[in-house]
Amino acid sequence: MRILKGIAASSGIGIGRAFLYIHEKLVVPHTSVPGGKTGSEKSRFSGALAVVASELSEMDTDSIAEDHRKIIETHMMMIEDPEFTGSVNKLIDTDHICAEWAVEQVLAGFIEVLETAGDPVLRERSADLYDIGWRVIRELMGKRRADLSSIHDEVVLIADTLLPSEALSLDHTWIKAIALNGGGRTSHVAILARALQIPTVVGLGKITDKVRVGDEIIVDGNLGEVAVRPSSASAIKMRDRYTRWLEHESELQELAALETVTKDGHKVSIKANIETVDEVDSVLKHGASGIGLYRSEFLFLKPGGATEDEQFEAYRSVIERLKDTGAVTIRTIDVGGDKVIPGMEGLGEENPILGWRAVRFCLSRKDIFRIQLRALLRASAYGKLKIMFPMISGPEELDNVMLVLEQVKDECRRAEIPFDEDIEVGIMIEVPSAALCADLLAPKTDFFSIGTNDLIQYTIAVDRGNEKIAYLYQPFHPGVLRLIQMIVDKGHQSGIPVAMCGEMAGDPLSTVLLLGMGIDEFSMSPQSLLEIKNIIRSITLAEAKELVIKVMGMNSYININTYVREWMHVRFGDFVTA
Repeated sequence: MRILKGIAASSGIGIGRAFLYIHEKLVVPHTSVPGGKTGSEKSRFSGALAVVASELSEMDTDSIAEDHRKIIETHMMMIEDPEFTGSVNKLIDTDHICAEWAVEQVLAGFIEVLETAGDPVLRERSADLYDIGWRVIRELMGKRRADLSSIHDEVVLIADTLLPSEALSLDHTWIKAIALNGGGRTSHVAILARALQIPTVVGLGKITDKVRVGDEIIVDGNLGEVAVRPSSASAIKMRDRYTRWLEHESELQELAALETVTKDGHKVSIKANIETVDEVDSVLKHGASGIGLYRSEFLFLKPGGATEDEQFEAYRSVIERLKDTGAVTIRTIDVGGDKVIPGMEGLGEENPILGWRAVRFCLSRKDIFRIQLRALLRASAYGKLKIMFPMISGPEELDNVMLVLEQVKDECRRAEIPFDEDIEVGIMIEVPSAALCADLLAPKTDFFSIGTNDLIQYTIAVDRGNEKIAYLYQPFHPGVLRLIQMIVDKGHQSGIPVAMCGEMAGDPLSTVLLLGMGIDEFSMSPQSLLEIKNIIRSITLAEAKELVIKVMGMNSYININTYVREWMHVRFGDFVTA
């Protein structure tokens, strides 16, 4: 028996025989073509695009999960992207090369831009681009991939990698678990696996070299472990754990309609993070009390961006769906530098994560910013909407964006466009300078929301996407915890609530600590809601505050992490601390 350790990407335990799926390495022909034949190469390219687009459009998007539909829509946008197609056609004309070679070169350039971006979401988009680009190349070369939808046995899928389009064909009836050589928790495969509730472990190295077809495999998506050819005793132990996990999941679902309140009566708000309207069903299913973060920039990713009416309809749709549930907090467009939207300038910055992005972009592109603010104000007439500005670094920046908002409000009043005159406006605290002057920002706003993903990166000066130094990305770093406590204290002293919408908010290991520090609202992916609700309902606020006192006296993240993990394990077991 071998136990392989990877990254827990989708919870659950799956048992089955190994089905090996290894990608064939294609060698793209590097063929030159005479100038007079470039037209036929462009026609071949156009034909391949049409075939791939047809295959995508034939998928029944009405009957598939929202995560699947989003990938199909993203791939269609890439197929239709004039920058991509134009670059390929131009390269065929100027360099006199075959279509396959041109696609390969353009693809490599586009992917390099995305993979060097500071934003993890943009890095993940490179997987979509790689997928659709190589799908076109395969069509040009007449090479079709194996169809995973043809699997009709209960198996554990063992693969070097899975492209987003391949993940679309997975049938959880037969695929009992997934184990991959590479990948991360935020990859499309991980996201889709969670949506399909397929236990998944990624980042296993060379598991494809260590498994034979037909081997018995047990995948533990909670612990991030894969047992290859387990002994009888180990198999019994893991099956017992599987049974307990199913019981745990069933118990969690019963909490969906219940309040999030501690055992000593302290009420907490737990909300969901979303990117598209399609995710609202999942939000309601998992018992959220509203939307704590609606990432509006995803409306702008299609060619041509989003018009005011398109934005308004998207915002109104979500607000109306949540009218009887809770408020919807919409973050203004967070693009710029590393976050690419069609037609946007600013690519090629040496340090995009510290560059022209978020409100910095909005203040220099007020045409785009004002249109979004007008759409948000119009939508506010249909329910409880809150506006949130990202990446605020200090009082001057906040004053500038508030001035633009007031100007747009005046325009709406003159045009007799109804909107919520009492609309709440808050800011994300994700820059250390904002945390340090939180006392100056709080009187100017209605709420804070801590964006831990960037706050941790900026505070520790670490790129969590850089594998060489990713170990430094520690939410329990004493400096990070002190900043969070400072933000909460300054917000409360000014009488405003403090939320958290970064990954830390949805991490069960952090829940009690954050509760004790005074976080009023936790916002996370819908799939994490019930686990967090269960933890909060199982403790007292007094216990949480005692934990904070103990932790704040420690001098290293290693000590803090060890102590908190042991504390949580005693109370909640290994499904929380895995």
